[in-house]
Amino acid sequence: MVLFGLLLLPILLLLLYFIVRPRPINIPIKNRHVFITGGSMGIGLAIAKQAASEGARISLLARSVDRLQKAKESICQAYEVEVSIFSADVRDYDAVERAIKEAGPIDVLVVNHGVYYMEEFETQGLDVMKTMIDVTLMGSFNVIKAALPLMKDRKDKGPASIALMSSMAGQAGIYGFAAYSATKFGIRGLAEALQQELLVNNIHLSIIFPPVTETSGIEQARERMPEITKIILESSPGMKAEEVGKITIQGIKSGSFSIPCRLDGRAVAIATAGLSPQTSFLMASIEVVFAGLFRFVALLLQWRGFEIIEKYNYSHKKQQVE
Repeated sequence: MVLFGLLLLPILLLLLYFIVRPRPINIPIKNRHVFITGGSMGIGLAIAKQAASEGARISLLARSVDRLQKAKESICQAYEVEVSIFSADVRDYDAVERAIKEAGPIDVLVVNHGVYYMEEFETQGLDVMKTMIDVTLMGSFNVIKAALPLMKDRKDKGPASIALMSSMAGQAGIYGFAAYSATKFGIRGLAEALQQELLVNNIHLSIIFPPVTETSGIEQARERMPEITKIILESSPGMKAEEVGKITIQGIKSGSFSIPCRLDGRAVAIATAGLSPQTSFLMASIEVVFAGLFRFVALLLQWRGFEIIEKYNYSHKKQQVE
């Protein structure tokens, strides 16, 4: 059986190269218009600064005018680029459409906004769940729907990009993340389907899967985060927003559909590749060759998570009895 697999592997890779033929893409950033939602702070601001460092014209959209102004000043102090700011709630389609029309044709759209509240599904309020769905999913629909006509009619017919911010919680469910994960899994479905619709327009989708990132938002989320969730996340150190910003721009420039943010994220991306697009023959080959191995690793990690939950519940019940 092993010998059969070894003989079959070269044939599969040849078919991959000559029939599927993953094609590399180069999406320029310099002198192009990069529009970022949720761009006034955290990961969004880090992405904006990285794009500005490479000579892009920047547009930021967020709700707070004060934060937007501070973000603009911090970018302009560091880089000699044009920065425009727009105050709008992504749940308000008309406000989003006005901002995007004022900003002008977009070459790279980064749909970065989102909210997260970590709590057990049973105790989390439906109003909180609805807020996450409205902001993360409906907000993304609003932004992309408003931007698409201008992106399709852009004078520069070079490759354009729509990058959506998901999370490693959009690749695998985690205790306490039920509603949040649902919105982030939805982002992946949106990206996969939309890529098929927009390929003819030379618009390429990317989806970013950062781990827990050290921002003011995660500090607020920790206040209501279940203890089990905290224990699970302790084994996965957080990243800095600046690191995620740099990786995001690199991934967009290479036309990558899936943009994991570190080694464990890469392993999860391979294990959960499914039917997602792949533009790199090297990465496509790695996914074909190592899919089984990384599925095995994923099962071990899942077992470890279940073990943590069972031990915590056993200890908690024991304390209640005593």
